[in-house]
Amino acid sequence: MLSTRVARACEVIRRRDSLMRMSTPSPREDVPIRRIDRILSYMSLGLLVLSIVCFFAIMLGSAANADFSTGVWPVVGIVVYIAPILAFLLLLTVLIMSFVRRARANRGG
Repeated sequence: MLSTRVARACEVIRRRDSLMRMSTPSPREDVPIRRIDRILSYMSLGLLVLSIVCFFAIMLGSAANADFSTGVWPVVGIVVYIAPILAFLLLLTVLIMSFVRRARANRGG
């Protein structure tokens, strides 16, 4: 029983090694992360954090019976709806830029 398990494990390792040899090699160097990628990523993270803070501010304001039609409350309410969408779009932009840059690096140009 133990020998059949060992034989199966060896067969799996041989298959994996043969598949790895048949696949196309990736470039040895990793594509460097550009400044714009970091900026967009941190902007996305900041918008998500801002949205969460605004959400909790609305919860606390509701508990305190605040008047949401005056002051900064309308802006806080809009941020909760707009910021996650913008954060998603920023991350999508970073992802597309990353795919394009890797494709160009793999192509050689």
